[in-house]
Amino acid sequence: MPDQALILVNLGSTPSTDVADVRRYLDQFLMDRHVIDVPWPLRRLIVSLVLRTRPAASAAAYRSIWWDEGSPLLVIGRRLQARVAERWHGAPVELAMRYGEPSIEKVLCDLARRGIQRATLLPLYPQFADSTVTTVLEEARQTLQRHRLRLQLDLVAPFHDRPEYLSALGASMRPYLAQPHDHLLLSYHGLPERHIRKADPTGRHCLCGPSCCLEPPANVLERCYRAQCVRTSERLTAALGVPHERWSLAFQSRLGRAKWIEPHTDVVLKELAAQGVRRLLVACPAFVADCIETLEEIGIRGRETFLAAGGEELTLIPCLNDQPQWVDAVAALSRQPSGKPLAA
Repeated sequence: MPDQALILVNLGSTPSTDVADVRRYLDQFLMDRHVIDVPWPLRRLIVSLVLRTRPAASAAAYRSIWWDEGSPLLVIGRRLQARVAERWHGAPVELAMRYGEPSIEKVLCDLARRGIQRATLLPLYPQFADSTVTTVLEEARQTLQRHRLRLQLDLVAPFHDRPEYLSALGASMRPYLAQPHDHLLLSYHGLPERHIRKADPTGRHCLCGPSCCLEPPANVLERCYRAQCVRTSERLTAALGVPHERWSLAFQSRLGRAKWIEPHTDVVLKELAAQGVRRLLVACPAFVADCIETLEEIGIRGRETFLAAGGEELTLIPCLNDQPQWVDAVAALSRQPSGKPLAA
């Protein structure tokens, strides 16, 4: 594939910690119908209310983890892009963000202007969700149609149980597991329960019982975010040799009043401390790059919650970022597109 470009896509970030920039970013993000999946008038009302207070709080959170080079997510993305380019085929390797810059639209239009006719699109989300993967694909499809681009996109599907991803993740965690600790917490981004039920192709499996995510039918597993998180956790801890009683799974980042999938990370942090866990390791397998959800929500607020509940030490295991084995995994995954191609 000497002339086939590669596009790595992540969520995005505010361009600065200025409250106005954060407000614009949150408005674009929250107004996505795949993120807040209610009719537009109600979504507009909800987001307008959120934007009264949340930008200032989010700006303060961003300032607490901001790097000299800028947003950690964007800086890490650029590093990954450069390292993957060394393992690609001489064709362009681009970084795009679903929200903010560099936008998917800008990247696709630029590739088309340069005469690229085919590219591989890799959403950097190990587990499937409409609010991550589907919205990326929809934005890419709409861009191709809106600009009438003669560009075919080969898709890399979510890779929650792919050996390349699990092996890289395990390698990044082993040095931390070798240190003294009492417990491992795997904290994934949360979703409203209605997102899980809506994605269930059977309409009767997801969230219908305590064991629904353990052995779901193949067609359910393909679209169930929670089941994929469970599958990632089970295979990862088995490969690492972590006994089942020494690890837990939880979901972070709740927003609004809707019921979100459980157990909740902030609640589990308190429960583990109450159970006598003093030295806790936390990894965030739904994120491949450190960002505000890992560095601030877990590394700062989560640590404060755990220590206040009686814990003594919380160690945040870094995400895969631009570690060499992850760079190799990204290149390998990108050479094996597994989704239906997109074209205008």
